[in-house]
Amino acid sequence: MTEIWAQLIEAWRSTGWVEISAVVLALAYLVLAIRENIACWAAAFVSSCLYVVVLFQARLYMESALNVFYAATAVYGFCQWRGGAKAEPLRVGHWPRIRHAAGLAAVVAASLLSAYALKAHTAAAWPFVDSMVTWASAFATILVARKVYENWHWWLVIDSSAMYLYYTRQLYATMLLFAVYLVLIGFGMRAWRRSMAAHAY
Repeated sequence: MTEIWAQLIEAWRSTGWVEISAVVLALAYLVLAIRENIACWAAAFVSSCLYVVVLFQARLYMESALNVFYAATAVYGFCQWRGGAKAEPLRVGHWPRIRHAAGLAAVVAASLLSAYALKAHTAAAWPFVDSMVTWASAFATILVARKVYENWHWWLVIDSSAMYLYYTRQLYATMLLFAVYLVLIGFGMRAWRRSMAAHAY
């Protein structure tokens, strides 16, 4: 155990400023999202742009492409949360189970296809796991943009898987970020439940 901590500390010291900046902004995004603060999307946009570079260099190509999607979704999320001049601000709500089941089926199908393509044509590390994390994250990000409460349940599974994935690629700062995410998910669930209750009447 001591040896593992020593490796993590040494890896942290060698972590580049791009990854550290991406981590800080990604953490800011989640904290602001929990508080339903629209500034979360600005932090998400910049963090995602930085992670495109970090993950591509780590040969996690699907994760890198995912962050291009994240950057675009940050713009979409900002527009959704802001609302129009006449529209009501978006409120936290639920999606029925059938929608989540359909989303899961689509995630698995897309992951199988992209994993096959990655394995056949690239030197991608962990093609299926990378693909699953990527497609599930894309779906969960849409849930956040639409303020669907169940996004937190998706992220609980996704972030747990992503932690191991980043560990295998020696992205220790990002791995620790996702460990913090797992803690913050609990706060997110509680805060969004309160938000729903506050607007229930």
